[in-house]
Amino acid sequence: MKNYIAVLCITIMLFGCKEKVKSSPILDSEPEYSKIDTPPPPPPLITNTDLEIKIIPIEHATAVLEWNNYTIYIDPVGGAKAFEGQKQPDLILITDIHGDHFNVETLQNLNTSKAKIIVPKAVADKIPKEFTPQLDILENGQSKERYGIDVEAIPMYNLRAEALKFHEKGRGNGYVLNIGDERIYISGDTEDIPEMRALKNIDKALICMNLPYTMTEESAAAGVLAFKPKQVFPYHYRGKPNVSDVAKFKTLVEAGNPEIEVIQLDWYPNEAY
Repeated sequence: MKNYIAVLCITIMLFGCKEKVKSSPILDSEPEYSKIDTPPPPPPLITNTDLEIKIIPIEHATAVLEWNNYTIYIDPVGGAKAFEGQKQPDLILITDIHGDHFNVETLQNLNTSKAKIIVPKAVADKIPKEFTPQLDILENGQSKERYGIDVEAIPMYNLRAEALKFHEKGRGNGYVLNIGDERIYISGDTEDIPEMRALKNIDKALICMNLPYTMTEESAAAGVLAFKPKQVFPYHYRGKPNVSDVAKFKTLVEAGNPEIEVIQLDWYPNEAY
């Protein structure tokens, strides 16, 4: 009987302790605030940086764009070595038939198995048949949507009489990429043409300037000031024999419209300029 009473007492005591702990209003990991104190603010929201458009210069006219886990190659030349460390392309844009924009060997050496390739007809006529299933052929003024990116083909051609032999109207394409909420213009080989001046709502523009093939720094700046992109990236500025003065271009644009941001990337990693 004594043993039974002892066991009963111990049981009552343990039950009481459990109830006491369970009813405690504050946990060890929960800070206690007075009526005067306020809790700290919540941590800042993390933005999705995958939706930002990243422009990666390769060399001269060749670039890689990254957006929303998609990778776009612009005028891939230079062999597979030029793209070491880059992601496999989902979309490839080729502007013209010239060797600094279109190189069959590079296309064959890259892993393009999942890529769609957008080209003008002049390029399609020269590309090997092995790529035919991947091709979207666009003429000036046409457009195509791939992976949620609407690609518009923009004319690119020469105006100066002495340069007409380089790029006739209708052969090559510049491109406007509608990516997310932004419009990206890639000039290709062109001069200060009316179609470029008429562009609207361009957020980023890649603008060429090199003699004798495209245009002067003054013409490039005048064109940019006409269509007013938010940001402009001078590229394709190595000419023959001279290299265009990108600093001069920047000065002309900023003097004409200081709201346009001129961004200089390294388009010639193996050169001093």
